[in-house]
Amino acid sequence: MAPITSQMPEISVLVPVMNEQGNIRPLIDEIVATYSGRKFEIIYVNDASNDGTKDDLLAAQKQVPQLRVLHHENRSGQSAAVRTALLASHAPLIAVLDGDGQNIPADLPALEAALLAARPAMGMAGGVRVTRKDTAIRRQASAIARWLRRQLLKDDHPDSGCGLKVVDREIFLKLPFFNHMHRFMPALIRREGGCVLAVPVGHRMRERGLSKYGILDRLLVGISDMLGVIWLLRRMPKTGMIVEDEVKAPKPAKTAPKKPAPKAKTKAKTGRMR
Repeated sequence: MAPITSQMPEISVLVPVMNEQGNIRPLIDEIVATYSGRKFEIIYVNDASNDGTKDDLLAAQKQVPQLRVLHHENRSGQSAAVRTALLASHAPLIAVLDGDGQNIPADLPALEAALLAARPAMGMAGGVRVTRKDTAIRRQASAIARWLRRQLLKDDHPDSGCGLKVVDREIFLKLPFFNHMHRFMPALIRREGGCVLAVPVGHRMRERGLSKYGILDRLLVGISDMLGVIWLLRRMPKTGMIVEDEVKAPKPAKTAPKKPAPKAKTKAKTGRMR
């Protein structure tokens, strides 16, 4: 991990959004309150919204100096928006949360602390929603997806679909990118030899806007994605730990200290007293 300089933020908070008018400023204010007194940046990526999301972001940017805003010309999906923000980030630690307000920013420091406690290992601390505030059909669909990931990907994280996570930027950048990759983060992190931690977090109901969650289309796409991830995991060589040899300069040979040359003996001159 690169050393943190005085100009570098300690953590970058990435928020992908699409049509989240009304949810922008309340969530930003919570993030600012969570990291008050620390060096941080907030990077929102607007994935080609067609409501007032862009206007809300521009208004917030004028008042929140830590906020950076990027816009996609074409709608590209949540994973693409997260990647856009990741490539623009500066901090060695990356926090990610959904932009609908259901994730609670105040839970992020606990994820960060868990990840730092695992040093020298690098990887991800992912949230586990203790009490999930979603519809019954959405919870059931997530349970099926978790079961499939556990069986096919050996993904034992109890809540892989939780949007709240803190990840080491160095290992995040190594992950293969594809649409919907955010749903397979634990398996992909382990593929790179990283650790995956589970930390209990809160969850709340969506207060504004509409969910983009489609049960049937997400299930069909999810099966296709899972087959692709299985292929990736099988093709990854098991390199194990990589150690670099250090060539040490040879120590100079020890030489015996030189003995001082013996002093020449001189005869004392004697003279007669007159």
